[in-house]
Amino acid sequence: MKNPIYLDIGNTNARWKFKDEYFEIPIIEFNFDKLPKSSTIWVSNVSSEFVIKHKSNISIVESQKKYKSLVNSYKEPKYLGSDRWLAMIASYELSLGKGFIVVDIGSAVTIDIVDNSGLHLGGIIFPGLEKIRQTFDFPLLYLSDNSNKIGQSTDEAWTIGTRSLIVNTINHKVRELKDELQNTSVILTGGGYLGIHDFLEFEHIYQENLVLDGLEFFANNMG
Repeated sequence: MKNPIYLDIGNTNARWKFKDEYFEIPIIEFNFDKLPKSSTIWVSNVSSEFVIKHKSNISIVESQKKYKSLVNSYKEPKYLGSDRWLAMIASYELSLGKGFIVVDIGSAVTIDIVDNSGLHLGGIIFPGLEKIRQTFDFPLLYLSDNSNKIGQSTDEAWTIGTRSLIVNTINHKVRELKDELQNTSVILTGGGYLGIHDFLEFEHIYQENLVLDGLEFFANNMG
């Protein structure tokens, strides 16, 4: 049982990596019995609903002040969500010493920026698409025509409007941040990416499992 498990418990889904394969199930269906047998489980848990009982083979990761030359901007580093910190660690390794912006599009959208020296300059958080759409009880439509900018029914208008709210905010903030820090790469992750990627107006790299990859980097270098 030498192969470790890397486990990311989010607000919506639980994802894990084992033997270079990735798995995902809704958080309401997850428990530790779903995992394969392993002597070591590295965990990032940002769910307020899922409580982990202490076990000798479980290591829960909290954000720290530094990872190599990557420096956390928070005065109290542990209060930075571990998913954000791990996404930055993976982006740091991918960027090879260059500055980057990392955008995680999930139940919340987080944007963090790191300069060329590895200093985390800070970030922003706002509700993700599903959270916004849950505020009103309108049916959501599948719109195959990505050119749709306005709707001709209330349901179409709600679907397009909520999508535009998220997309326009991301586009605006990334442009604004890139203007402040030149030659910065943009790395995107999160389950909401596939629903909006056609509307993004900037060059970017998509990494589906950025938090899990960051968890593995953390375990190998800091564990």
